[in-house]
Amino acid sequence: MPDTLGQRLADLHAERLRTWEPAALQTNIDQRRRLVEQATPDRWIEVGDRVEPFTLQEVDGGTLTLDGLLADGPAVLVFFRFAGCPACNIALPYYQERLAPGLKALGARLVAVSPQVPERLVEIKRRHGLDFEVASDGNDLGRRFGILYEPDEASKAASKAKGSFIGDTTGLGTWELPQPAVVVIGQDRIVRFAEVSPDWLARTEAEPVLEAVRELQSVAAQ
Repeated sequence: MPDTLGQRLADLHAERLRTWEPAALQTNIDQRRRLVEQATPDRWIEVGDRVEPFTLQEVDGGTLTLDGLLADGPAVLVFFRFAGCPACNIALPYYQERLAPGLKALGARLVAVSPQVPERLVEIKRRHGLDFEVASDGNDLGRRFGILYEPDEASKAASKAKGSFIGDTTGLGTWELPQPAVVVIGQDRIVRFAEVSPDWLARTEAEPVLEAVRELQSVAAQ
């Protein structure tokens, strides 16, 4: 198993290069390139921002609030697209293996967040036996954090040609999805780490997140 998330996602892309029909492959590559070129970082959540209260729907039932997540330590939010997203099914097991244990030892709470409705989102938690929380924000928090996007017209046309619509997959009826992102929030509700990935095959590794939480906990202990 590759040691980094980047390597695991590169292997996914390499497999697509070998197996995908050329037109579908090019549509995927072009979409990711456009998202990078058209990225608007000035709209994204960033270090130093104060996070206002929010509520998430956990897939096993119940709700998660910002106050509840911060009750005993920092919170780490990992935004992903939906339960059937191939790259997300690589990223979340990686975080289970490389991020979750370290965060638990540091007293931080890890939550994976998607817009998908809970009854459809739950399958990714079950599939990988994730022991951290997985929750739906209905795109509300993603919108507040400035990380939502819509596929380009070529990608929409390709989806329609296959009879698929992402709004049916998420249960929300829209094309909007979050760009993959990791946000670390201190107990003071201030963002201490934020990274957004317009290209969904280039995602945040575990170590920078762990380092941000270590630094936060070190400051808190002084």
